[in-house]
Amino acid sequence: MFLFISGAEIIFISFIILLVFGADKIPSIARTLAKTMTQIRNATNEIKSEIQKSSNVNRIEDSISKKVKDEFDEIKETVDDLEDSIKRKL
Repeated sequence: MFLFISGAEIIFISFIILLVFGADKIPSIARTLAKTMTQIRNATNEIKSEIQKSSNVNRIEDSISKKVKDEFDEIKETVDDLEDSIKRKL
């Protein structure tokens, strides 16, 4: 974003801001701007962490459901084998 602004343009913009707001208001404006940027950064970090937590929960749920399915498949195979052996004896 700041790649296309030269040093002279930044100085000119700073001079205009100094004229419009005055020297005594600039520090409070900078503090307010910094607080706002910090709040935005914290909010985005919270959103990222919530997304990561939900994706981890989904992974855990997927692994649990896979384990349960594998167990059911094993039980089904055992029952099928048992059924085959009973049919052969009859």
